[in-house]
This record gives sequence, structure tokens and C-alpha cells, in this order.
Amino acid sequence: MQQPATTPMSKQMQDAVEACMACYTVCEETMSSCLQTGGQPQMQIMRAVMDCAEMTRICADMMMRRSPMSAEMCAMCARACDMCTEACMTMPDDTQMMRCAESCRRCAEMCRAMAGATA
Repeated sequence: MQQPATTPMSKQMQDAVEACMACYTVCEETMSSCLQTGGQPQMQIMRAVMDCAEMTRICADMMMRRSPMSAEMCAMCARACDMCTEACMTMPDDTQMMRCAESCRRCAEMCRAMAGATA
């Protein structure tokens, strides 16, 4: 059951929102890095990074306003983060890609926990 918007967010939800926003930020930075670097490998990763950035932003928004669909969004967000992690891991020598993969990994864990907690 969803909490009314007037009740404070649980620590778990606050942590998940923060993880989503951190992931969103790193994904945006990674998109910028890909565009600056160019090249086929970076361009192939862009779709996963773009999807992840959008999903994390929307997921954080839905949790903050206690949307009744936030559990489903958290599950989808975790999936997008997993896909982005895999895409970024294809470039292990790129520091920005590794930062993105780590942020996505953490966000996926938090979102999976929220999907289970609020389902």
C-alpha cells in the first residue's frame, strides 16, 4: 500500500531517490562524454545511457510523489540500469563508462529493493 504524500519518505525510499538522481547525473555526463569522444563504440552505448537517464529521472519523480505505479517503475528502472551497466562495461578502459556502470549498478540494487518493498 502506498504512503500518503504527507507522510515523510522512508529511509529506504530516500536512498533510492538519491541513487536514481545520482545515476541520472552520471548518465547525463556520460552522454556528453560519448558525444565529445565520438566513435562507433560510444555511439552504440548511447541508447542504453539515454534510456537509463530518462528512467532514473522519472523513477525518482514517481517515488517522491508517491505514485501508485512507483513499484512497477522501480522494477523497470532497475532493468534499464542493468542494461546500461552492461553497455558501459564493454569499455573497461574508459573511466567515465566505469563511473556510469557503478552508479547504474547501485541504482539497480536500490530500485529492485523498492520494487519489492512497495509491491
